[in-house]
Amino acid sequence: MTNSPVRSPRLLLTATVVLVMAGVILLTVPHTLSAPATSASPGATAPTSYPLTTASRGRAAQANGSAPATASTTSTQSASASALPPHGEGVAGDAVIQTSLEDAWPADLAADDERKLLVAGRDLLRADATGIGRAKWPALFGNPDQAIAPAFATARFRIQAAIAREDGSPDKAVVHLVWAGADRGGTYTDRRITDWYFARTSTKGGFTWTPQPRT
Repeated sequence: MTNSPVRSPRLLLTATVVLVMAGVILLTVPHTLSAPATSASPGATAPTSYPLTTASRGRAAQANGSAPATASTTSTQSASASALPPHGEGVAGDAVIQTSLEDAWPADLAADDERKLLVAGRDLLRADATGIGRAKWPALFGNPDQAIAPAFATARFRIQAAIAREDGSPDKAVVHLVWAGADRGGTYTDRRITDWYFARTSTKGGFTWTPQPRT
């Protein structure tokens, strides 16, 4: 009876140690088992997702039997630019510029509308650059006697090419003009670009194309 109090603490201590060791073993076993799952063979890498690049999109389009739109557009623009005559070519190169404009912007207006717009666009450009005919459009140029002096000489002014096209709707149009001229200082430059915008307005007899103020 006198030894029982001594054994009890020893038994409790022994049991505690056993439980602690068992707990350590249980905590260690999952890590040991999971190690093979997380380890990888030498040289192996996790898959990485990359965004599609222009080149990969182009290859995908070629695989589907179609060419990428960006490449086609760039090629067309490069071809058009290389087909233009050099600066200073003179009247001989105007026809090439006209053809280039027509190829870049196919016609989308009725022939009669296009003709009227081209006449008005050419006259407006001439009036704006040289001062000739400004009295026809007082709303745009004001009083001819008080208007700003023309910036370009009449003698060397030349319209090289012009087209008229819709501008976003059937009731709007733009006349795109390429021209050449010498300023008051005598500097001559060709292939200048000017756009005149028009709006279709109703009249008693139908409608007319009205030039819009330049901003």
